[in-house]
Amino acid sequence: MQAKQAAGSAAKLTKAKNRVPAWILPSVKYTVAAVDVCLAAVSLVLAFKLREGEAVLAKDSWAWSPEFSPYVGILYFAVVVRLLLFIQQRVYRFHGAFSYTREAAKVFRAVFVGSLLIVAWAFLFRGGYTFREFSYARFVFFLDFGIALVLYSAFHLSIRLAQTWVRNRDINLIPTLIVGTNAEAAQTITLLRERPNLGYRLIGVVSGDTDSGAETHFAETPLVGGIDDLTEVIRELEIQEVIITDDRIAPERLFETMMQVGRKQRVEFRFAPSVFNLLPQKTSVEQIGVLPMVRLFREPLSDSQRFLKRASDLAISLAASIITLPFWLVAAIAIKLDSRGPVLFKQERIGMDGRRFLCYKFRTMAADADETIHREAYIKNIEGRSEANAGDDETPVFGKVKDDPRITRVGRLLRQTSLDELPQFLNVFRGEMSVVGPRPPIPYEVEEYEPWHRKRLDMKPGITGLWQVSGRNRLTFDEMVRVDIYYIENWSLLLDLKIIFLTLPAMIRGDGAR
Repeated sequence: MQAKQAAGSAAKLTKAKNRVPAWILPSVKYTVAAVDVCLAAVSLVLAFKLREGEAVLAKDSWAWSPEFSPYVGILYFAVVVRLLLFIQQRVYRFHGAFSYTREAAKVFRAVFVGSLLIVAWAFLFRGGYTFREFSYARFVFFLDFGIALVLYSAFHLSIRLAQTWVRNRDINLIPTLIVGTNAEAAQTITLLRERPNLGYRLIGVVSGDTDSGAETHFAETPLVGGIDDLTEVIRELEIQEVIITDDRIAPERLFETMMQVGRKQRVEFRFAPSVFNLLPQKTSVEQIGVLPMVRLFREPLSDSQRFLKRASDLAISLAASIITLPFWLVAAIAIKLDSRGPVLFKQERIGMDGRRFLCYKFRTMAADADETIHREAYIKNIEGRSEANAGDDETPVFGKVKDDPRITRVGRLLRQTSLDELPQFLNVFRGEMSVVGPRPPIPYEVEEYEPWHRKRLDMKPGITGLWQVSGRNRLTFDEMVRVDIYYIENWSLLLDLKIIFLTLPAMIRGDGAR
């Protein structure tokens, strides 16, 4: 069976249709978030009224009352911090299975941590400059915590109750595909059919074999193809959830499927317990009904780690851009005076999960430079050939061409100091890169990758990285990949800071030059 034929026939038979317009779910999320903002304000105002018994608004004008004015700065902070913590706890995620107990736990964590931050802010803020001698009533914050916990718990559990009612009417269900035709697959199919409130709409089954054979159904579910058809089936049927129950499937094949599908379609892959031996280090155990499932992280960081890394990226990039602004101006002028052509060089690179993006750098080569010599050097490096751009010590230099004739005079200086990479902070602001991460590869480089090399695409590429400070380009390709995988599997904010501080001496030494 050919992939396109299988996917095409399956699409005609079982492709799920939206029961409601696509804008409904985003609108619900924004509405719930807006209510949460209002509840944060109501909670603090009500706590103030119960404790102080004073008016919140002035009687003779549309303004805050003198008694409540010192609390206004706390109110604004409380609204923002509670919303951010609910986002961090993913309470606005309305796809897939949920548990009322887990939902209540999420709300409690968000409210509790938010209340601690509000108290800390009150201690630091002290009413602002105007009310710097003001002393807050501590019991207001205790009341705020209790009221917020009750209001938020009741509201969010009511939302989940309404969601269960909606799902029982075949709405808000994720298009789901089962991979495997074994007992675990049959058990999963039975569960998903009996409990639509879990949030999954079963679309079909993919056989673990390369061909689905003459069978057209498994457990009264359409058999839409074999394992070779998986990528096409996911795309054609717009699958968002893949549950794998067949332990005969090679991990490399699944990894290739995940890479080919990419992040844009936002597909989650889960394993049944019988294939635990195939799991990478970064996994998450969840429960769907009575069945335990293991979710492969679409990226190796947890939600809190991802939030922390993104926040640090933005903060560091903003500070670095301001500090280095004079270098941007000097570099731009020098490039224009030295050679004709644009100041910025844009090149297509491969980001996390194989997504393509335009990487920005200061132009260091002639405007009409031929990339053939660079492409040949990359291929030699990946193949591990020692003659690839080796220096006098026969040490290969990955990503560099020895005595490259295409580089301009100013470009050579920019490369030596790594100042040519300053525009990549624009990529960080756009969310395409991180400050620290694996080096962003070029498309024709990725074409030469072996399957295990692709693991370095599990995280956003970085301006600097562990491989730069562990030899600064003077590593073989395989060594660089191993260093990148080590960084991905052992990420921490402290490790990022160490790499950043080690990058500065490497720039001063000119380790990037070649």
